Amino acid sequence: MVSQSPALRVPSSEPPSQTVLPAADALTVLIVTPSLHAGAADAGSAELVRILAAAGHKPIVVSSGGRMVSEVKAAGGEHIAMNVASQNPAVMLRNALALTRLIRKRRCDAIHAHGRACGWSAYWAARRTGVPFLTSWYKGFREQNALKRLYNSVMARGDRVIAVSDQIAELINDRHGTPYKRITVIPSSIDLARFDPARVTATRVDAVRLAWGVRNDVKIILIAGRMLRRKGHPVVVAAVRRLKEMGLKDFHCVFLGEDHGRSRYTGELWDLVASTDTMEVIRMVGPTDDMPAAYAAASVVVSASTQPEGLQRAILEAQAMGRPVVVSDLGAGPEAVLAPPAVAEDRMTGLRFSSGDDAALAAALIRLFSLPESARSAIGARGRAWVAANFDAPGVTSATLKLYAEVARQRARP
Repeated sequence: MVSQSPALRVPSSEPPSQTVLPAADALTVLIVTPSLHAGAADAGSAELVRILAAAGHKPIVVSSGGRMVSEVKAAGGEHIAMNVASQNPAVMLRNALALTRLIRKRRCDAIHAHGRACGWSAYWAARRTGVPFLTSWYKGFREQNALKRLYNSVMARGDRVIAVSDQIAELINDRHGTPYKRITVIPSSIDLARFDPARVTATRVDAVRLAWGVRNDVKIILIAGRMLRRKGHPVVVAAVRRLKEMGLKDFHCVFLGEDHGRSRYTGELWDLVASTDTMEVIRMVGPTDDMPAAYAAASVVVSASTQPEGLQRAILEAQAMGRPVVVSDLGAGPEAVLAPPAVAEDRMTGLRFSSGDDAALAAALIRLFSLPESARSAIGARGRAWVAANFDAPGVTSATLKLYAEVARQRARP
């Protein structure tokens, strides 16, 4: 993987340890994440549980719960329900005291936070107990004012800060002055066996299209991810209107994701769809249990993010499925998507456009759709090869265990 910053990147070429540690060497790690639904932090927490448990460590996850709790338990982790998603200062303080008691009772060797509200509780608990405090930073947070900047800063206070991309590592250093020696870039890993186009049957793809109400002869522009403002859905709607005005036919745009009760934003989005006369070509659908088939059904996968997203799993999964991608310059860094002019067209895995520029997004989609099917297939094939070479599970496992070995050595020092 190409490094864009001097942050410490653990080499991914080392094979992961498959040896289960003796009990004396096993670490008890308290993982604190707001929830276990389907977000980046949720998936990252579950991935960390799999890595640590397989190596003989003892992961304990504290969250407000979600559909991935069973996945965490199946991987060998323990789950403790606690309302660590709350931003209420009184609740956060109460959580800090509860985490302090838990660290002492279970003799935890480290506490690893995957979110800001729970991060503050974890930070206070770590300082009270003297255990190492780690954070995982998945995206760029908005900083509207000094109070929000202070709130975000807890993620930069870790004894070790894990950034999922070079883009996020640079952002942490620029905004908070965190030394690069405390930052480690470890990307998310992608299950290449699950996200393998050769394993997805036509029947599965047809089932997804039927659920969305999209005919088999219609191109699908897929936007996968939670229904959040930072995902840039209004930019996509405006681009879709332009595509209609340009005369593009036989396409649908599918917003695939949960809104987690953010009905106000979803309502505003539907109002925008209605006012732009794009109702007949835009679908808003809930999450699916068959994401590989969802990607396989798509002609292109888009991220129109309007703030730094770090390393989006959806974009990596789409490329693993051999789909061309179109991303904003904040939606994915060059380590995730190879795009002109940074690379020659015969190496590209997708296209890039300026964040917030719906005309540029529409132009990128027209350019992609104007290519012959063989050229689009070649782009997709290069994307899968890129993900396989840079985001494989063994490399991420090796990097994560190396980091925790360093934490264990520091913990053992007087």
